[in-house]
Amino acid sequence: MKKYQYIAIALGAMFFASCDDMLTTHYEGGTQDDDYIQATVEANPERVNSAVSGMYQVIKQPLGYFGSSNRADDCGYVACALGQDLNSADMTNIVSGYDWFSVAQEWSDRNPSYANPTLRLGLFYKLIYATNEVIAMVPDDTDNAKLMASRGQAKALRAFAYLSLAPYFQFNYADNKDKESVPMIIPGQDASNNPRVTLEVLYESILQDLSDAIEDLNGYTRENKGIIDQQVAYGLRARAYLNMEMWEEAAADADAALVGYEPYSLSEVEANPMFCNADDHNWMWALLLPMELTESSGYASLATWPSQLSSFSANGYVAFAGIYRSINNLLWNKISETDVRRAWWLDENLYSPYLEDLSWTDEANAITYTGKDIPAATIADVKQPMPVYTNVKFMGKSGCGGAYNDGDWCMMRAEEMLLIKAEAAYKAGNTAVGEATLKKLMDQRDPSWKQTCMTFEDEVWLQRRIELWGEGFAMSDIMRLKKNVVRYHEGDENSNVAEPYRFNIQYGDPWMLLRFVQGELTNNRGCSQNEGGELPEQGDGAGLTDGVTD
Repeated sequence: MKKYQYIAIALGAMFFASCDDMLTTHYEGGTQDDDYIQATVEANPERVNSAVSGMYQVIKQPLGYFGSSNRADDCGYVACALGQDLNSADMTNIVSGYDWFSVAQEWSDRNPSYANPTLRLGLFYKLIYATNEVIAMVPDDTDNAKLMASRGQAKALRAFAYLSLAPYFQFNYADNKDKESVPMIIPGQDASNNPRVTLEVLYESILQDLSDAIEDLNGYTRENKGIIDQQVAYGLRARAYLNMEMWEEAAADADAALVGYEPYSLSEVEANPMFCNADDHNWMWALLLPMELTESSGYASLATWPSQLSSFSANGYVAFAGIYRSINNLLWNKISETDVRRAWWLDENLYSPYLEDLSWTDEANAITYTGKDIPAATIADVKQPMPVYTNVKFMGKSGCGGAYNDGDWCMMRAEEMLLIKAEAAYKAGNTAVGEATLKKLMDQRDPSWKQTCMTFEDEVWLQRRIELWGEGFAMSDIMRLKKNVVRYHEGDENSNVAEPYRFNIQYGDPWMLLRFVQGELTNNRGCSQNEGGELPEQGDGAGLTDGVTD
């Protein structure tokens, strides 16, 4: 296992060139006239299925930018989510040469020649090209329900891709809608001279795609939760409206997305949901990890979320190298002792109630560790001891010490929609609805809950930070709410953030903005770079506060 933090610029150039070719090369093979392809698809809608399947494969499988140099951080959308959360204040781990995501912890991922930012940018553009391909195959005037559903999924996924870029390449929408965001990939556009569009233009496109998707997906019943349906499209539009501070619209769409879904109950959370099963009733959209990856003993199994996030995988980087993803104790200390979610992390005594029914066997030495003995156990070439505040929220389907990195990844769940509705309704002036919605969630987390933050907005943010920890929302919330990244308090000797990562960043610092990779700048002369700021150092930002962990 070796860590690489660089890429060859030529590889980036090769990718963007190949994506341009996708505009004219179709799944059926060869380069054909779009009218001919549309006519063929209209006569046989099943021909579009492979293109639709291809879209979903993009976000859950390795991109393969690096040829034979396989990378354990090349694990699709989950790698992007983990990178964003490690940029934040709420997730931390030890300094290790085995940590493929250390660049996110230290914020050197703003280097345009590193692999991590290439993956976090390139995945979504690859997805955009794949969705454009599907959309181009469907005639505008079709009334075929299958084709309309395919187009609706493609437009929703295209909007999702741009939504996954917008918060990181420009500051919050309301104050910066006339500023540059990212280039849009429009069929016929000269890819070699494609400037960044403003946030306003980008979000207009996002809203249009999602509105179209909601219409196209009306009445559509999906085969499984790995596929986008109308309610997921409503949920994506609720995210967009939240970013735009269109409060009434965000609350209404979150409500529409929630129909038929309820959050994990108090008893379900107490029983450890493990966050690995798309069949859970509160999951609305998921990545269904293909078994051919999870059952592999080689690279493919390492390029998975259990390998990089779960504390219980017997064939993953986290346990092997001791790079357990932990909650910052500044946030941990804000979780009420009566809140069942405290069990999602080990406490200061290396204990969680979730350990009680678990066991982990050291096969080589015929030793089985049970319950509270698991965290401190060392298993050669498998597991290092767990530090305090290690996450036990995520566990693969194979269970504690499982050989396979199997498990679905949650892309949207009912709890997120409740939190959107609570915040948006309150800010729209419907304070009673906002408060009641948050209480509905908290009744299933902490029946004795009372607001602890000075403002309702910060209380919702606190609950988002706890509830959605590790699921990829931390930095987008910081950007839209205009918050500082506060990892440590000056003079606090109890911080569990590794010293090199112990710095704070003030909102508005240009270093917050991600950079475009070198391959894009080389091949697209119209794309300007985000500039300014500098790599933070230990001790920077002393005295900054965030309104929640102060």
